[in-house]
Amino acid sequence: MTRRRLTAVIFLAMAAMLARTAGAVEALPKPEPRFNGVIGETYKDSKPDFPKQIQAPKGAPNVLIVLLDDVGFGHAGTFGGAVATPTLDKLAKDGLRYNQFHTTALCSPTRAALLTGRNHHSVATGVIIEMGTGFPGYTGIVPNATAGLPEILRQNGYAAAAFGKWHNTPDNEISPAGPFDRWPTGKTWGFEYFYGFMNGETHQYYPVLYRNTTPVAQPKTPEQGYHLTEDLVDNAIGWLNQVNATNPKKPWFLYFSTGAIHAPHHTPPAYREKYKGKFDAGWDKYREETFQRQKQLGVIPANTKLTPRPKELPAWDEQSDNAKRVYRRLMENYSGFLEHTDVQVGRLLAAIEKAGELDNTLIFYIVGDNGASGEGGLEGTVNEVASLNGLQLGLAGLEAKFDEIGGPETEPHVPAAWAWAADTPFQWTKQVASHFGGTRNGLVVHWPKAIKAKGELRAQFHHIIDVVPTVLEAAHIATPDVVNGVQQKPIEGVSFLYSFDAKNAKSRRTTQYFEMLGNRGIYKDGWMATTRHGRLPWQTSGAATGDFDNDRWELYNIEEDFSQADDLAAKYPEKVKALKAAFLVEAKKYNVLPLDDRMSERFDAALRPNPLAGLKKFAYGPGVTGISESAVLNTHDVPFAVTADVLVGEDGADGVLAAIGGVTSGWSFYVKDGKPTFYYNFFDVDHAKVQSSEPLPKGKSSVRVEVAPTEPGPGKPANVKILVNGKETAHGVVGKTVPFRYSVEPFDIGRDTVSAVSTDYKTPFPFQGQIEQLTVETR
Repeated sequence: MTRRRLTAVIFLAMAAMLARTAGAVEALPKPEPRFNGVIGETYKDSKPDFPKQIQAPKGAPNVLIVLLDDVGFGHAGTFGGAVATPTLDKLAKDGLRYNQFHTTALCSPTRAALLTGRNHHSVATGVIIEMGTGFPGYTGIVPNATAGLPEILRQNGYAAAAFGKWHNTPDNEISPAGPFDRWPTGKTWGFEYFYGFMNGETHQYYPVLYRNTTPVAQPKTPEQGYHLTEDLVDNAIGWLNQVNATNPKKPWFLYFSTGAIHAPHHTPPAYREKYKGKFDAGWDKYREETFQRQKQLGVIPANTKLTPRPKELPAWDEQSDNAKRVYRRLMENYSGFLEHTDVQVGRLLAAIEKAGELDNTLIFYIVGDNGASGEGGLEGTVNEVASLNGLQLGLAGLEAKFDEIGGPETEPHVPAAWAWAADTPFQWTKQVASHFGGTRNGLVVHWPKAIKAKGELRAQFHHIIDVVPTVLEAAHIATPDVVNGVQQKPIEGVSFLYSFDAKNAKSRRTTQYFEMLGNRGIYKDGWMATTRHGRLPWQTSGAATGDFDNDRWELYNIEEDFSQADDLAAKYPEKVKALKAAFLVEAKKYNVLPLDDRMSERFDAALRPNPLAGLKKFAYGPGVTGISESAVLNTHDVPFAVTADVLVGEDGADGVLAAIGGVTSGWSFYVKDGKPTFYYNFFDVDHAKVQSSEPLPKGKSSVRVEVAPTEPGPGKPANVKILVNGKETAHGVVGKTVPFRYSVEPFDIGRDTVSAVSTDYKTPFPFQGQIEQLTVETR
């Protein structure tokens, strides 16, 4: 290298370094402030200078994101549905309604996209975390190169907290061992405080709760009036009050993500009774009535067409009177759940208003993380986890629990046709990313200080990834290039701040792909090509049946056809071909490939990293509770045994030795009236109890239960033996076993921490003796 060339290289390197120093690269955390005081020989001739806390930009608003779960576009009254949503109405009256806002069609993916500003596959969340596979778009492990909005805001002077549903931490990391990087308060996301639940759903009366990274018990029982949504609001208000009491000038970011109205549909009695008789006409008529209300409200264009019922869904008039009675009740309960949720959000807003902060709070009220859910099956269910296991309880099972629907004893879910009706005027439901029934959700934006328009509609085409850049632009915060030493992927969202006071502005989002479980779509310059692939959204079990090579693509002119009613594929085949090619470009760019249409197969924990992989035996010491099912040895469809080495005092020792699951389903090994007992709860419709004929002796003992399926295959009966100090003291049969997931409730030793698996006891029913060691073995 010549001297002149070497000099040029050095000059260019120095220029690049100076450019970075000059701020060309936006990096977080921000540099430590310089000391601007004076240091003399003693304090008398010195001048102090405290490092100043990072201040948010002047005038930066508070930010509140409210995200409801599984709400269809045509359910909330604000968008033409039959359910009263007074809080949403009030915000819409003083703010803006968006009628072309889109999600990803499923829970975890929408949430990951919302909080990072990137497409769901870009942040490794192409599907829910429990179904992750070892491909870049699907691992469930959100990369550090896509730092979350709370981390960016926090490092720019905001307080940040999350309340409610999370569902963005890999399933096997939800354990006391962590790692905690991808928990809400971890470095990937950046919240300073979290109160809520970690999985995709939880029981609203018996939730599996965490405060930050620590499991906590609910503050009161259902008999004392407990409901999760109310508890979440109480905690959110408490956090706001604490922030305001200690640093009232500090802006805050509050992410309020309810478990409602995801199944189980748990509704306080006053709200479920409120909708009695409102749905007697059935789902077909409801679609027609909602469609007319939507036109009257102006939330859909006057030329919109109502899309027909898919041939795979039954007509209301074809149902028996008994079926109609049950299906109406499920929808009444589901709708009451939505109103109750909206009223609770109203309590949160009232607290913000009382604090004098509503005027400068930028609110995004997102009415659903996807369309309404059809996962309850064609008949609906009173045990939603059973449905996810591929088991439908049938009309008889529903009728047996009719009077308990919505209460703690059931886990209700509406029939798929009611979900389709709640997605009026669109086709399909949750999971179906090809059609707006799965992806189009109502959005209301409210910010009195900055939005001049009141009560107006906005029709620009936007997506959940557009929220992050909108917030950053509103707060005058630059998008960082580097966060915590990691070079960041570009934000893929497009700010829609421009639309706040520009009703007729042309949409700045011109392209957006959609993909979920093989269902695909591509929006480009006002046109959309789509293909619904393979299984139906209420089919949660069985092998994948789709054929990607033979999928039929549809074509819609979205600028003229709001509801995707007129398929133009036959008329414009070249347009279809061009858009299919455009989809592949986006798919390769954002880690969508390989396409994967498997459903229940992907729930297999063996597909994902697990510290217990390969082990057939594991010993636990005392005091172990709150272990996620995915972080323990599998006890589904295989022979397993549980052995407890115990010490029993003179007064005996009742209580739980080990349990997994709860009122939904699960098993418990416990001592009752001194006798070792094994209890199996099959979705609360079938129960088996095997109890020792002899009590545990005083002193040290080894008590063991052995469970062995009678034949290979999922859900088979199982033989049960109980042994005390090697001697068989009981045997029996479990008639039905759970195929692949008990519930979201954890594995516990020495107690049953959430809801009771067995009717023999009330939680936590701690073991009164001493457990020296408990061993789980599988074969």
